[in-house]
Order: sequence, then C-alpha cells, then structure tokens
Amino acid sequence: MGARAWTAALLGLRRSIEAIGVMVVINGVVGNNNTRKLDPEEFRGFVLSDRYAPLIFVNGADFKSAQMFTLAHELAHLWLGRDGVFDLLDLQPGNSDVERFCNAVAAEVLIPSTELRDSWRYVARAADPFQALASRFKVSPIVAARRALDLQLIQREAFFSFLRDYKQNEERKAAAKKSGGDFYLTQEVRIGRRFGEAIIRAARDGTAALSRCVSADWPKWHNV
Repeated sequence: MGARAWTAALLGLRRSIEAIGVMVVINGVVGNNNTRKLDPEEFRGFVLSDRYAPLIFVNGADFKSAQMFTLAHELAHLWLGRDGVFDLLDLQPGNSDVERFCNAVAAEVLIPSTELRDSWRYVARAADPFQALASRFKVSPIVAARRALDLQLIQREAFFSFLRDYKQNEERKAAAKKSGGDFYLTQEVRIGRRFGEAIIRAARDGTAALSRCVSADWPKWHNV
C-alpha cells in the first residue's frame, strides 16, 4: 500500500479526533511566517485539556511520519485530563509516569503488541521490514521501527541506524520539494477544522458566541 496508506490514515485519525469535539491544530511556523519555523527538537506538540474546548497542537515542522504518534500521544493526555508538552527526542520514552503512560497508549493504539509479534516472524526477513509493518498497520515506518524496539524485536543500534537514515532521506525529500501550495487548504490544518467551522457558524449567525460553537459537542470526547 505504501506511503499513501499511512498518510491517509493520519488524516483519518485527525478527522476522527475532531469529530468527537477536540480541536486539532497542525502548524510548523509562527503564525503564517514561513521563515520562522517551530523546532521539533524543542517540542513535537502540546495539549490543553479544557472541559469545553480541548485542543491538540501538533508541530507541523516535524516529520509527518512522527505526527501520527504525537496525535495519539496527546489524545491519551486528554483521556487523563492532563495538559502537557510533548518532545520525545529521538522517539525515546518520556521521563515522567504520565509521559510514559501516554507513549505506551499511543504505541498500543497504533500497533497492538500481539499483532506486531505475530507479524514480525513474516516481515523480519523482508528487504524493508519497517515499510512492511507500515503497510500492515497504516502507520509510518519510523513508528513501526520504534514499536519493534519497544518490544525488543530489534536492537537499539539497528533502530538508531534506521532513524538516522530515515531522517536524512526525509530531509532530502523536503529540500527537493517545491515551495508553495494552496494557502486556504493549509489554513484548515493550521487553525483546525473544528475551530474554522466554529468561526464560520458564528459569523453567519451574526454573533460572537464562539465558545458556544466550539464547545457544543464537548461531552463526546469527554466520555470516549
């Protein structure tokens, strides 16, 4: 299925989270200034566990392959009702019980351990086992590699060798990619689909009841 499958799954995950009443914002720059990028080494995302307007922010300057894990990690924070900033340098475990728990939840949601162990006997002999896992579970190869390390299916040296090569390849592709794009399509991601729809509804109603529009469905996520 290749990359298209997991990138589509990333969009599907974002839309599913928004559908239960959580605002999801993905932005990699300060405001709309493309010359001021947010550094993924400083943070990959954060979550605001507000009762009426819960929000997940994902650093869009990070590799798209890491954004799915960030989304799942921050959703776990909402289930706990805990705010937090997510950095996860080199996809290593966090240094607090909450962070370790959210990492474990995200990993299990994306790649269940039992299914991965069952699949490993077949994919381990493949030329690109992590791509094979990515196709199987609709995640990115980098998430598949991290999960294999967590379950001690590969050694740390193998993981970091793969991670280094993967980052270099992603950086080459990003450098070769043409600049530009559709500003309005990008804005949906940058401000969040749910927040944008709330603004439109408030404008059409001729009111400033934005908080009411945004929080109308908050019980959906709170009771998930």
